[in-house]
Amino acid sequence: MFALSEPIATFKQPLFGRDALTHSVVEVGRNELEDVFDRLNPQAYSQIDGLAHVRAREFGFYGGHVDIGEARERLGMHHWAERAISGRGVLLDVHRSRQARGQADDPTAGSSIFPSELESVALEQGVALERGDIVLVRTGWLEAFRKQAADKPVTAWNGLHAGEATARFLWDAGVALLGADNPAVEDAPGSRDAGSLHRRLLPALGLSLMELLRLDELATACVDAGRWEFLFTAAPLPVHGAVSSPANALAIL
Repeated sequence: MFALSEPIATFKQPLFGRDALTHSVVEVGRNELEDVFDRLNPQAYSQIDGLAHVRAREFGFYGGHVDIGEARERLGMHHWAERAISGRGVLLDVHRSRQARGQADDPTAGSSIFPSELESVALEQGVALERGDIVLVRTGWLEAFRKQAADKPVTAWNGLHAGEATARFLWDAGVALLGADNPAVEDAPGSRDAGSLHRRLLPALGLSLMELLRLDELATACVDAGRWEFLFTAAPLPVHGAVSSPANALAIL
């Protein structure tokens, strides 16, 4: 079993100016301790984007919900928390594939991963995507982030190209949930011409995203086992109307 949530301590200063979690332990009795968590922003750590996280300017949230309160009620994370998430997971290790092909791959360079490369990686690994799969893409970014200086600014990362072709590929493949080890799944800084993959997937297709997942140990185990599919589970927090949640994700190989 592999826990796919990166330790919160890795992100001493969360990206995008988000607040850091404050954790204190209080004595509530002579022999009893309890935890208190303040300023928990799930988006700052390994997390799942809910369908009420991003809206399309012209059409609203997924399903055409324009009102924020209605969107949170109809699309809130509490619906997933009631049933949890489980399915066939598939890891596409783009970073390892590039290195194996002799390509100098810097995960912090901001290079794009196009659908054709995802197909090539799947072919190399001998795995075929099936409708309903939970697809995880390893870019190597989180591993690189751990090694860099703590005060080095984060301005770029490799990720899926944000264009329409990527959205079409994911839709046609029947992907049910998409995750990566970078901060946004899509590449950054990206380009205005490509647009936003978040806006193509969340409000338009109802395809949610997971970010900052810990995939390195799982990738090594997949190589050793010679297979890239596994049981994936996630248990979002049961918070009514939440628009995101800590990932609480596991891979069982």
